[in-house]
Amino acid sequence: MTKRLILLSCIFPLVVNAQTPNKAWIVKSNQYTQQLIDLDKKYSPEYGSSQGLAAYDTLITVPTLANLLAERKDEEALAKKYAALVPTEKDMAVKQDLNILITHLKLGFRQQDFSQQRQVPFLNAASFVYGGLESLLDDQTPVARRPAAVARIRKYAGLDGKLKPLTTIYKERVELQMKKGANMVYPSKQQMEVDLSRNASIIDGIADLCRKYQLTGWEEPYAVLKKQLEDYDQWTKENVLVKARADFRLVPEEYALQLEQYGVDIPSAQLALMAHKAFTDVQNQMKPIAEKIARQHNWKFSDYRSVIKELKKDQVHGDSIIPLYEQHLKDIEGIIRDHQLVTLPDRPAIIRLATAAETARTPAPHMVPPPFLNNTGQRGVFVLPLNMPPPPGEKMANKYDDFTFDAASWTIIAHEARPGHELQFDKMVEEGVSQARSLYAFNSTNAEGWGLYSEYITRPYMPLEGQLVSLDYLLLRAARAFLDPELQAGKITQKDVIKVLTEDVVQSQAMAQQEMERYSIQAPGQANSYFYGFTKMIDLRKDTEQALGKKFNALRFHDFILSQGLLPPVLIRDAVMKDFVPQEKKL
Repeated sequence: MTKRLILLSCIFPLVVNAQTPNKAWIVKSNQYTQQLIDLDKKYSPEYGSSQGLAAYDTLITVPTLANLLAERKDEEALAKKYAALVPTEKDMAVKQDLNILITHLKLGFRQQDFSQQRQVPFLNAASFVYGGLESLLDDQTPVARRPAAVARIRKYAGLDGKLKPLTTIYKERVELQMKKGANMVYPSKQQMEVDLSRNASIIDGIADLCRKYQLTGWEEPYAVLKKQLEDYDQWTKENVLVKARADFRLVPEEYALQLEQYGVDIPSAQLALMAHKAFTDVQNQMKPIAEKIARQHNWKFSDYRSVIKELKKDQVHGDSIIPLYEQHLKDIEGIIRDHQLVTLPDRPAIIRLATAAETARTPAPHMVPPPFLNNTGQRGVFVLPLNMPPPPGEKMANKYDDFTFDAASWTIIAHEARPGHELQFDKMVEEGVSQARSLYAFNSTNAEGWGLYSEYITRPYMPLEGQLVSLDYLLLRAARAFLDPELQAGKITQKDVIKVLTEDVVQSQAMAQQEMERYSIQAPGQANSYFYGFTKMIDLRKDTEQALGKKFNALRFHDFILSQGLLPPVLIRDAVMKDFVPQEKKL
């Protein structure tokens, strides 16, 4: 996959409205940020491709230790340069962006140091290769750029005569870490087994992409690469998996870095206490709605669990799924306009089904953001997976019933499309924010907080069935915020997680399994960000309403929030209180 930009919480004293007429500060800030972007593109060309730069399309990351050390040296020099600029920079907005860049780099250094000093990594070559190709083999990528994927396949396989195969480099990296002694932390056995079981679908998905976009000359290098990836997975099983640790939990230092990366800036135990209380509160909100739905249908049962199970029986399959989501997207857009929730663009949102390979890599509904650099009209895409492909040797896939029924589509659309992530991402491209803020300042807490808040502001206008399931998804987010930290702390077991999610949150076994893997092996700490970000948004709205009284206007408030880009909660609050509130008081 392309280089991951770290999502972190940055605490600085000032934020400037990106919609102000004078954007000279953005030009200056972007000149500084471009130096970091250039480093990212230099060492991770796939990132350059994903941002619309065709010059990088035939290049690949060469993740040797020598290149990692060279990149670190360049980044340290740049961080030092940024730090020297801060005291003399007179524009406070530019100064803030310099601090954003410095904080991003320093967190990356600490993560890298921990990895190099303490970890034997699980480097998943199949997933990396697929990520490096999917930005080229995409409906929104210009046709002329797609054939570069063949050159990239050849280079991943080491067939250009200049580079080692990616799998060889990965083996060398892993072996080097293994030689550092008995104190090294090995990857989780469970994580490795799960990911390795899904790699067959991912490898086959590469061929599917090549066929879909009618590439030529890909078959021979793909066959070589496929064999390398399969051999590498076998080598990984024989050399790393056998030494993997039975305990999936992260060491405390690593979990703390994860929480910081995702924007959670309070102790996880404190967040868990808040989430337990919210969990009970949401259940109490669900009770009367479930009873009303039961009366309307003349059902003998009225407990929210039984009502949701009954609603789930009305599953939508195959070609009917996208029309259902498209229809309810129009319904929600009508709600947004009628109740003046947020300003909608004239263009439609994009929804599509995931491929088997995409589902294997990301088995939940999600928004694929557009390029934030060199965007030539690309937009965010709401991707809806169906069922997880079965592992090799198994005939049946895990069956989800959580996304494919009418009542669930309302809240999923509100979160992933409108007024949620689709507006977040596309407005960043269309309205313009500084590159430091669009690429290096945002975090999962703010992004997912807005997504969950979008469900909240839309929920009162959904049909009763949609309201109940929307509250059930809020219940899930509250559950995440105590299950994730308590699982990592050893207070509960993975079976406890499955029990809460299947019995109290009424999730399918497949969804509960996916969630449990998320908290334990896939992205520990990230799931906390939804509930935490939502609480920050609710608190900000309450404080804004109190400050403005009768002058509070929800549409202008929401438009302003979206105009800021994906900034951490502390910066959004600063913008609202120092810019939005004074402006609104003058109206």
